[in-house]
Amino acid sequence: MTTASSSETARHGSASICRGCWDQMHMPIPIGGPLALPFRAFGITRSKMNPDICTICERSFQYVKKQRQITVDATILFADIRGFTDLSERIEAVRLSEIVSLFQDRCAQAIWAHDGIVNKQMGDGLMAIFNFPILRKDHAAAAIMAAEEIQRNCAAALSSLALDALPGRTLGVGVGIHSGEVQIGEFSSFRSDFTAIGGVVNQAARLESQAAAGEILISAETSAKAPDLVAGAEARMLALKGIEQPVQARVLAKV
Repeated sequence: MTTASSSETARHGSASICRGCWDQMHMPIPIGGPLALPFRAFGITRSKMNPDICTICERSFQYVKKQRQITVDATILFADIRGFTDLSERIEAVRLSEIVSLFQDRCAQAIWAHDGIVNKQMGDGLMAIFNFPILRKDHAAAAIMAAEEIQRNCAAALSSLALDALPGRTLGVGVGIHSGEVQIGEFSSFRSDFTAIGGVVNQAARLESQAAAGEILISAETSAKAPDLVAGAEARMLALKGIEQPVQARVLAKV
């Protein structure tokens, strides 16, 4: 299966076979159309991580990869709502949940459109993986384009929802992106779905923690893989928790 074009990736959720099972095992597992009906009877449906992969990818990592964990060259994206703590102290729970749902939905749509998966949802934040299980050679560029789309999709919507509760304050999204080798697998004895761990994941999270509302902080490693997308972007030196040396990042900010 070839990498989807930009027009094809926009139609996420339309794949008739699981793109993850195809890319990882070359097995055509139906997830759409009449052929998918017998599989649904056995609980094999579209994954919540990305509707173009199936629950075999999500919950049966050892079956798919024949081992408990593997090393993969990937790009990790973290996104988080800025100003959420203040907001949570000033508005009712129902409205707060609406804001979180909107944020998670807008982020997921952007990530899926560029072949990433939403691996973890953490209230007002999330973590995405690019290049597993759906393979994409330009995974760094895909993550950057997804981040830009997240900023476009979330900025106006979040600001309008929170305007009354936080007058004069900015409610937006901060994003951090880093690329490199990550360990992907099942690391829990009571959960069967996979995740990614390692220094690359930690640095992506640290970058996100330093991003202001509307900013995307991109590591040097990710920038080197997608130079056209960061050309002319501001360079910023950052002191990140747990990392001894200053880290250079490129800064993309919403217009």
